[in-house]
Amino acid sequence: MNALEWISFDFGATLLEWLEADAPATYRAVLDADRRSVARTGWGNAVAAPYHHVILPLATRRDKVTEVRWGIADFRRRFGREPDGFWLPETAVDEETLDVVAAAGIRFTILAPHQVKTVPAGGLPGRFRTASGRDIALFVYDGPLSHDIAFGRLLDDAFAWAQRMLGARDRSGAAPALVSMASDGESYGHHHKFGEMALARFLDVMGRRPDARVTNYAAVLAEHPAVEAVELIAPSAWSCAHGVERWRSDCGCRMAHDQPTNQRWRAPLRDAIGWLTSACHEIYDTDAPRYLRDPAAALAGYGAAIGAGAEAVRQYGGTVAKGNVTEEQLVRATELLEMERGALRTLTSCAWFFDDISGIETLQVLRYAAWVIELAGPDAVFLEEGFTRRLALAESNVRTLGNGRDIYLHRARPHLPPPVRVAAGLVAARAFAPEAAGSPCWLLEGPDDALVLTNRRTGRRYHLEAELEQNGLELLVTMRSTLLDAPVALSLGDLPDRQQRAVAAVLRGEALERLLDGEERLALARGEELRPLIRHALSRRIRALTSDPADPARRDVHDLLVILEQLGQAVPFEVQTVFYRLWHDHASDDAGLAELARRLGFVTGPGGP
Repeated sequence: MNALEWISFDFGATLLEWLEADAPATYRAVLDADRRSVARTGWGNAVAAPYHHVILPLATRRDKVTEVRWGIADFRRRFGREPDGFWLPETAVDEETLDVVAAAGIRFTILAPHQVKTVPAGGLPGRFRTASGRDIALFVYDGPLSHDIAFGRLLDDAFAWAQRMLGARDRSGAAPALVSMASDGESYGHHHKFGEMALARFLDVMGRRPDARVTNYAAVLAEHPAVEAVELIAPSAWSCAHGVERWRSDCGCRMAHDQPTNQRWRAPLRDAIGWLTSACHEIYDTDAPRYLRDPAAALAGYGAAIGAGAEAVRQYGGTVAKGNVTEEQLVRATELLEMERGALRTLTSCAWFFDDISGIETLQVLRYAAWVIELAGPDAVFLEEGFTRRLALAESNVRTLGNGRDIYLHRARPHLPPPVRVAAGLVAARAFAPEAAGSPCWLLEGPDDALVLTNRRTGRRYHLEAELEQNGLELLVTMRSTLLDAPVALSLGDLPDRQQRAVAAVLRGEALERLLDGEERLALARGEELRPLIRHALSRRIRALTSDPADPARRDVHDLLVILEQLGQAVPFEVQTVFYRLWHDHASDDAGLAELARRLGFVTGPGGP
């Protein structure tokens, strides 16, 4: 069953962009589900959303308008129709947000029960009128039902779930009654194993009942226009009991309530991101008129291009540019549009949702910020100084990590110009793993000693030189460029993730022929997991060192340790134990064993063990 054919759903535009390229079958099934729902009910299941997962009440009106326009444009391009509904990330809402959404032609959104003063009767939509006189329908989902799907046990039993739904309908006291619930997609299979199967069974059970009908919000609204006036409680969101404070203050909402942490870092992070976004807008408003016919219209229309691929972005830049711009000016115009996109990406809500500024979610947003600053061009130094000065007030709960400024400088901002690292990865892949030598955002051309790397989105070109050196599992890519003060050598671990994994797999495959014995190779050919085979081979080779401590044997141990590290495995304790005895006997005059000791997790010093 394609469950999306039967339920209202939304996908973030950036997720759809990934699915389109990397999971095309799933992507086609998503679009097909909406088409089939239109054929069945006359109305589509798909609901639009902002282009990025932004807490809209905390955004400026300008950013609200851009996010809504871009989200609708992306929806229109993918689903081939205008959206009727609009999902607000975390259901975060205020009156201005509803006004912007309604002004864009959206007919309804969905909220939690605590976000309105009175829930409309029978689960049917209520009508909210903004101060400017715009109307939008509000559906309020069933809170207890939604909670028990996401956090309770309803996904354990589809039949019990169906009975709960029917019971909620019967208790509503209004006919016709609508019972709806809202939940995250990751509930179905990720948070709850086999939850997607429970959903499919539930839909099958409900579809067979003569006294109930599975439908979508848009179809209900067509049958029952919103009449009952609804008062909003705002700003509010489903996932914060304090309005929208979870995304700007130490309100107490967090994940690990048993840990002695605080979230005072949220406020200075919000201030720093807000300042950076505003500064980027100023740069755009000042510089874009030099290159674009209508900068405001160009920005508004960019949402239809950004998810359609790099070639679409370049083509769009050409259509909105002034007629007499040079190629370099066209590049700069597109970079300014990309800077605006990057600035909006820094508002992604998960940067504030969790417990510390050092989390991977915040780190990703800080990486977005670093890319935005690079795109700012001549203003980059000014932007980074202002941004990091504000980040310094955001103290991490992990004392050794310092504050937001430290995390940005040491963990988020690239230590090398991104084109250098990208080119090194593509050069390595070109030599060892051609299937990973392509990139949706970058084009590498020319021989290693005369490389041209082009940003597919902006058209910016970089000239570089590369030199490859392989030694078993180790790989060095030495890069030269005017972007660098001096040549830089990148190891395999320094390369971009996709190329790193692909090249490592090739080198590992070559090494396994030498490192595994006949029995281990047969086990691998039978489909047995590699990790235990590597541990077994490492233990065998370490024991062999006691009788043959020569360099070739040590190299084999070294390579097995590298593979173990690539596979994310710790060194087995029994291996450390066997090695320690050997090291203890030879350590005083054997630098090679000391190096192996470090790789095995021992602390080494001048005196050996």
